[in-house]
Amino acid sequence: MAWMKILSLIASVMMLFFLWPAYKHYSRNSPKAQKGDWAAVIGVFGAVLALILLMIASVR
Repeated sequence: MAWMKILSLIASVMMLFFLWPAYKHYSRNSPKAQKGDWAAVIGVFGAVLALILLMIASVR
């Protein structure tokens, strides 16, 4: 099992090495936040929270 941990560590490092240029590109060229963005995020989180509470209430 130790060799699987070593191989997974090597694969993780290789993935980070190959994805680093894409991360740099998208972090520099990402769209900036605008006026209504936080309200949209809070609305989505609220909907997910309501769904979770509904599922918990339906199990009881």
